[in-house]
Amino acid sequence: MTMFWATTNALATFVMALSAAYFFLNVGMGISQLRRDKTSLGYQSHFIYGKPFEPIPGKAMLTGYVTYFMVACLNEKAVIASTVAGLLHPGGKARIVVIDDGSEDRTGALAREAGQGQVILVRRNLPDARKGKGAALNAGFARLLADVADQQLDPDKVIVCVMDADGQLSEGAMTEVLPVFEDPEVGGVQLAVRIRNRATNFLLRFQDYQFWSQSALTQFGRMRTNSVSLGGNGQFARLSALLEVGDSPWSASLTEDLDLTVSMATRGWKTSSTPLAAVDQQGVETFRALLKQRTRWYQGHMLTAKRLPDILRSTKMSHAASIEMTLYVLVPWIFDLPWSVLYHLVLIELAFMFGSVNITQWGIGSVAVYAVVWYLLGFWPALLTAAVAYRRDHTLGLFGALKMGHAFVITNYLSYACVWRALYRIVRGQHGWTKTARTAEPGPRTRSVSENHPNVLGQAHS
Repeated sequence: MTMFWATTNALATFVMALSAAYFFLNVGMGISQLRRDKTSLGYQSHFIYGKPFEPIPGKAMLTGYVTYFMVACLNEKAVIASTVAGLLHPGGKARIVVIDDGSEDRTGALAREAGQGQVILVRRNLPDARKGKGAALNAGFARLLADVADQQLDPDKVIVCVMDADGQLSEGAMTEVLPVFEDPEVGGVQLAVRIRNRATNFLLRFQDYQFWSQSALTQFGRMRTNSVSLGGNGQFARLSALLEVGDSPWSASLTEDLDLTVSMATRGWKTSSTPLAAVDQQGVETFRALLKQRTRWYQGHMLTAKRLPDILRSTKMSHAASIEMTLYVLVPWIFDLPWSVLYHLVLIELAFMFGSVNITQWGIGSVAVYAVVWYLLGFWPALLTAAVAYRRDHTLGLFGALKMGHAFVITNYLSYACVWRALYRIVRGQHGWTKTARTAEPGPRTRSVSENHPNVLGQAHS
């Protein structure tokens, strides 16, 4: 039995140390990247969303690029008009490819009405429709390629932006994103994600905390290794990079965005981000819906491990990018699954140790020290992530940041449930999913770009 607990402690220490090192190294590099870009943790919290082509005082938008937006839709009548309206070019030059993937409502008609002549509608019908987001995007991509050929555009100067049906880009986003592609080796750019309806309830606020105060910073950290993971919303890609992946660059994976990241990286393309723009979206409002969504994400992420040979064999990736991407792909396998078991074994061992001690013989000081040590062992991540969140999101306040930090430790059980459900589905060979429903909301907000970029002159906000 002693050997069992010794092995458990050794494995727990290794997993905890490796996961903490990986997370905080990325966060540290993310903070460093913000400093290099002369921004701060709190800069993006002041963004307003809805007019990506809005001019930014003192900055000129690059004119050498043509941008196509692609929006895959299935029964999105609640949000599609607002999304399309938020992508319109004031000069009528936007190219918005809306893929209606067999909707039973007026999604396509509403998109066309809101598009003011800037929408290219691709209608998919059953039995060809509803085969996943990747298939829908590939159908839209075929129509996009036809338009590019008609216009005789240079694929190196064509940028394809994938948006969710509820997505909104920050004002002036195009002015900030396009310069990233001036590096000819950059194939993709992913923006940080904000949860738009975060004030509705605690579950939505927590989702925003995860996206905005944790995922965003680790993504900025990956800018240093040129291995930023692309997402399904606010995903920009150079057309020539997509064509190198293939005529159908998005796979049938449940996380087609991560699969595309690997495909680009192994071909030598850099993926990056910028702290000067962001994208927002709706969060899911019920625990049941969140459980289903995160299980799907875990399942797709876990299955991406089959791409590890491609990553390790690639001669076009830097060593740093290969190591970082390998660790990222393996997160569910080497961090989440083992820790969900080891953590509880360690708690059981501590309970046994505590049960063998006569605390009536302890003084008040000893009890206090033990309580503090116990708290720090269990909640030190909460304190560190809360400190970041406090500076990152000016709406939280100190108490709100501490609450979110402690909730993150507790809601690890959501991750444990999702990763084991995902593993069960993988073993059973289950891959089908029901799309998450959207909630109707007001149209895009309007606000001046000077309000949207309060530190456009270099004034940092913490």
